[in-house]
Amino acid sequence: MPDYVPTYDQPRLLAELEPEAERLMHRHTAMAQEWFPHDYIPYSMGRDFDKEPWTPDQPRLDGVAQTAFFVNLLTEDNLPSYHREIYRMFAQTDSAWRNWVHRWTAEEGRHSIVLRDYLIVTRNIDPIALERGRMQVMEDGYETDNKDALRGMAYVAFQELATRISHRNTGRYSADPVADRIMARISADENLHMIFYRDILTAAMEIRPNDVVKAVKAEIVDFEMPGAVMNNFRRMSLQIADAGIYDLRVHHDDIVWPLVRHLGIFTATGLDAEGEQAREELRVFLDGLDAQASRYEDKRAQRRQRGTDLETATP
Repeated sequence: MPDYVPTYDQPRLLAELEPEAERLMHRHTAMAQEWFPHDYIPYSMGRDFDKEPWTPDQPRLDGVAQTAFFVNLLTEDNLPSYHREIYRMFAQTDSAWRNWVHRWTAEEGRHSIVLRDYLIVTRNIDPIALERGRMQVMEDGYETDNKDALRGMAYVAFQELATRISHRNTGRYSADPVADRIMARISADENLHMIFYRDILTAAMEIRPNDVVKAVKAEIVDFEMPGAVMNNFRRMSLQIADAGIYDLRVHHDDIVWPLVRHLGIFTATGLDAEGEQAREELRVFLDGLDAQASRYEDKRAQRRQRGTDLETATP
């Protein structure tokens, strides 16, 4: 598949989309619910670590749930890098775009606060491992390789939905009502963020359909979760996938296809030759992803029948 190269005037596109960005921003603030991290934490469970150090027998979460929470928290911790990248892509002028980016960042900041407080107070993960992990991901940072505006919109739409699903499934898997309530609250935020990016991309589809199709195709083919920068991410993501929290089937059925359908990628008319080529390449890729997800499900079922598990990944 040929490399994606943007050919449109990005500042002009952002200017054309600014009235819609402002409308979506107002809609978002009307729908968003104010909440406070401290309301979700069972502080009565807290104990002083200098008097009672953490030990591996203290967590109530099982190993997979611990791994999923570890990955989810460290992903949220890298917010400064995400802010820098999204600001670069969208908010270079004093506009509705800038207002949105700052609002998004402020709301996202709550997520790492509530997750860390929960994990520390309940002693569900080694606090030293958490802090060392935070230092590592933030020192490594996160970069989008200078994605243009449309690829940036496509990425954040897919990524916000992926994060919403991953967080929600982690809460359910945890079998802890406190954790489930926290993850449901975070997922509600992520859903509203996804809706903003999805709908601004839908507006872009009306203006630049060929460019949106090419950007969406490129983003789906090259998609990578921002948590990939953390140490041992592959091992941890395999354990999370084996538990069904986030696997290829979830990615294909619950992330990629809902957005592709909403955007009308395969129903849009009037595409030029490059747009049609990108759409056909995306169709082939998605067929392959579906087949790959089915093969993984079959292997997982066979492994469970044999009573064998993947190597446990410890945060």
